[in-house]
Amino acid sequence: MASRATCCCGSGSLNEDTARFLLLALLIVAYLLCGAAVFSALEQPKEHEAKERWAQRFERFSQTHNLSEADLKDFLRNYEEANVAGIRVDAVRPRWDFPGAFYFVGTVVSTIGFGMTTPATIGGKVFLMFYGLLGCAATILFFNLFLERVITVIAIVLKSCHERRHNKAMLPQNGRGASEGRGRGKGEDLAGWKPSVYCVMLILGAAAILVSCCASLMYSAAEGWGYLDSLYFCFVAFSTIGFGDMVSSQRIVYEGHTTVAYRLGNFLFILTGVCCIYSLFNVISIVIKQVLNWLLRRLEAPCRCCFPRQGHHPHRHPRRNVVAPGHLRTRRDPSIETDAINESETDTGRRMSGEMISMRDFLAANKVNLAIMQKQLSEMAIGNTRQSTSCSRQNGFSGGVGALGIMNNRLAETSVDR
Repeated sequence: MASRATCCCGSGSLNEDTARFLLLALLIVAYLLCGAAVFSALEQPKEHEAKERWAQRFERFSQTHNLSEADLKDFLRNYEEANVAGIRVDAVRPRWDFPGAFYFVGTVVSTIGFGMTTPATIGGKVFLMFYGLLGCAATILFFNLFLERVITVIAIVLKSCHERRHNKAMLPQNGRGASEGRGRGKGEDLAGWKPSVYCVMLILGAAAILVSCCASLMYSAAEGWGYLDSLYFCFVAFSTIGFGDMVSSQRIVYEGHTTVAYRLGNFLFILTGVCCIYSLFNVISIVIKQVLNWLLRRLEAPCRCCFPRQGHHPHRHPRRNVVAPGHLRTRRDPSIETDAINESETDTGRRMSGEMISMRDFLAANKVNLAIMQKQLSEMAIGNTRQSTSCSRQNGFSGGVGALGIMNNRLAETSVDR
């Protein structure tokens, strides 16, 4: 893949987006293999112990109560069927009363899917298909809109902190002329300032940890779980993995705690935690893109050596996003949303520094919203600005964040290319 991606001659060139996709796919496969090896080494001995312990208990129970192996297995199969329907040995809250059904649909639309409650009727299964289709799409849109507003607040706070530090550094010294010069320098400095992607990731990570720690305290007290188990549950639930081995708010009554207050707190913590983790995942994905771009640039190095032998065609332009040496890449059209020229494209030292759109663009005429900021955040990771949003609007595609923004940008580019 490296040789094709770095080859600059005609048909040998590989689209940069395709190269990034293939590289990410290979890294994910390697990541899965490493994860499988680690979990197998950690969990397999425990599995063998559990099987041996169960075999001993099964044999002891059948001998004590004079039951045949076949009868006991039939009884256990019946219990497994009851377990699927939500029946447990210990008393638990009803599965399909209105509060229980509301909890279930919440796990559906949030894509958590703990699995402790599932529809058993044909009508319920058919309705779930249509209900989940619309509900999951609407919830993902909600998460994207939440992410836009989170980045708005973070960007404004970071800009305010930067202004304060700048003002302290530019305290009046002497003379009016010096003050005017400092004022001009301040305006230029703030106009080109960009909040770092890594600062945003750090803030979102701190927020997710804070929410998880507070929620774990509540779960430890109410559910009787250990604190580490509560943290484990928070990550599994907030990241929408939802194994279902630990599920909160399943008892009928919580002694020593107000049941209604606990269930309300459980709902709010899960909602807040899912939003925070979703936002964090989006920002981490941008950092991963930066790593992929760095790897692609490292894979370009052999092409720089062999390029003179391939010959140079001054009038031949490589395909869009083609992986080629830097001097062959054509500059993108200026973005209307960013005052015609994005400063990160003109500033070589800042091109791949992981910074977002400048605050001057962000605050200009109240026309630049957070969808543009997240779009530029993603574009900084890619290293190239996309087509202007005016083209996107003419083709009916608007910006967005996360997967929504990627899809909209790609649809807009495809429409423009055609």
